[in-house]
Amino acid sequence: MFKLKADDGRNNLCGRKIEKLRKERGLSQRKMGAKLQLTGYDVDNYFIRRVENGERFITDIELKMFSEFFDVSIDELFKE
Repeated sequence: MFKLKADDGRNNLCGRKIEKLRKERGLSQRKMGAKLQLTGYDVDNYFIRRVENGERFITDIELKMFSEFFDVSIDELFKE
């Protein structure tokens, strides 16, 4: 059977790591959204909340965005 969700029912595998990285940098979801908008991405705090909570699938473009924003490899986003 084909699965579109993680074993825990989340729609992505890296939302928890993104939340951890954001908090380590002392950023609120709103502040992070604003910084990403300044780099040209159309995201906001609602987008970030949904990613972190596992409510939203993440595209390859978004993975690249998070990787560049946090200055980590894409592989690092999947480590817990």
